[in-house]
Amino acid sequence: MAKYLLLGLLLIGNSLFAAAPRVITLAPHLTELAFAAGITPVAVSAYSDYPAQAKTLEQVANWQGIKVERILLLKPDVVLAWRGGNPQRQIEQLQRLGIKVEWIDPQTLDQMIDALAALQQWSPKPQQAVAAAQALREQEESLRKHYQQQTPIPLFLQFGQQPLFTAARNTLQNEVITLCGGKNIFADSSVSWPQVSREQVLARHPQAIVIGGDPHQAANIATFWQPQLAVPVIAINDDWLSRSGPRMLLAAKQLCADLHPAKISTK
Repeated sequence: MAKYLLLGLLLIGNSLFAAAPRVITLAPHLTELAFAAGITPVAVSAYSDYPAQAKTLEQVANWQGIKVERILLLKPDVVLAWRGGNPQRQIEQLQRLGIKVEWIDPQTLDQMIDALAALQQWSPKPQQAVAAAQALREQEESLRKHYQQQTPIPLFLQFGQQPLFTAARNTLQNEVITLCGGKNIFADSSVSWPQVSREQVLARHPQAIVIGGDPHQAANIATFWQPQLAVPVIAINDDWLSRSGPRMLLAAKQLCADLHPAKISTK
């Protein structure tokens, strides 16, 4: 953290005399990280809808690819990219044409928080990036301290229905489950996002199901599993749970509270 603070102080001084860096984000979670760091991108990807200001920005990427020519015309100082969703070939094309690209692919909460802190180098408000990262780190540590002694509760993290997908060990979602005293029943999968069957889920006897969605979707999921499996279905805002950005800590906070309601009353 000391090195981030020192770099932040240097950048604060430099920012007084230089124009704000021009940043483009190519995924919604990268847009959220940029805004958290005090950066207003000059362009973003489709589905960049948080914070509200992001909805007003030009979109230069979607599921079909990225607009290379338009990005070149915008003359960014840096493009923030995501290996899990941006086409490697087009990104390499940008790099060959002289565009600086920073890959941000956090697999853990610590990596996500470190990425936020590192964005201070592109922020006109570097101190905001440092402060935001520190706040997230404190939230993570508070949850870890409060829930780490809980007896692990077997959970099934469900994405989709037909087919069924889940998250395994090397994902932020799995870390959120562990942080809250849960035990991911598919953490031992050899792939990060395995497709699983109904029979496989039932055989592992989860005591709760976690989904990205709302209470109405939770009710539908509960019906889907009956009568073989009658367990609580915890619905968490889908963007909080699926995007590798700062709101992942909101997902963690809600999951912890829903898994251990008795702990809330003892705080």
